[in-house]
Amino acid sequence: MTLLWNSAWTLLVLANLFWSGNVIIGRSIVGQVPPIALAYWRWTGACVIACCIAWPHLRRDWPELLRHWKLMLLLSATGIASFNTMSYIGLTSTTALNALLLQSSLPLIIVALAYLLFGDRPTLRQSAGILVSMLGVATIVGQGSFETLLHLSLNIGDVWILAALLVYGVYCAMLRRRPSVHPLSFLVVAMGLGSCMILPFMLWEAAQGATIVSGLPSVLAIAYTAVFPSFLAYLCFNRGIEILGAAPAGQSVHLMPVFGSILAVVFLGEAFRAYHASGILLIGIGIVLASLPTRRLVPSAPGEPRRP
Repeated sequence: MTLLWNSAWTLLVLANLFWSGNVIIGRSIVGQVPPIALAYWRWTGACVIACCIAWPHLRRDWPELLRHWKLMLLLSATGIASFNTMSYIGLTSTTALNALLLQSSLPLIIVALAYLLFGDRPTLRQSAGILVSMLGVATIVGQGSFETLLHLSLNIGDVWILAALLVYGVYCAMLRRRPSVHPLSFLVVAMGLGSCMILPFMLWEAAQGATIVSGLPSVLAIAYTAVFPSFLAYLCFNRGIEILGAAPAGQSVHLMPVFGSILAVVFLGEAFRAYHASGILLIGIGIVLASLPTRRLVPSAPGEPRRP
């Protein structure tokens, strides 16, 4: 278990696999579970699960979390409440394919915000890796056809998704400042605050007549989103950022179109085409490029030239 917790890319792969399933489920239950209600019950359920495990850590870390209450409110508002609610709203009027394509822009957003907020400059290799991965994403989404890509159009759902990604980029960039507490303590408070922030909007949505259609599909959808893309994925992704930093970890989001294509083959019966293989290969090359460590100069003794 320790080996897994210290393997950044294993954690990031799992996080993006769970998030890919979230996009497909979020789109498939449109009309059965209202988007804000789905976000609320997702985070409320995840918070309850986390509380059962994290209580000893939370009790110990509470003073430190309280001391950073302003930052916790910001992280909860951006990474928990706003991003997911806006994404589910977007999925009511766009396709899962468009959502996956748009989410592949997150690494660029994170790099830009990390530069604006903290002055972080991406290396040439990281920039090349992002571009190669985005080419792989475009290959999958465009089905190997440039003409198909040209005919993809933005609608109001896509605008919601893009706005959600900008908000989430702030969360990823600011995560480096999170309190030095146990990851479970941080998650419980962030999810609890996020759930409280969503509650008034969920009540407003219900007052407009939007209700959950009872039945096993709705229950399973909410249960999946509470456990996998919420509790487990955020635990994995936050740890990945802790190990690698925001920009390299954000590069892993390019895996979502890969997993999305595979899930579509497994659960929707879609055929695996040559363009899927080409896109996956390009994404893999891009991730390797962006993840290779940068060589740093080792300081030499005074008066001696710097050496690699």
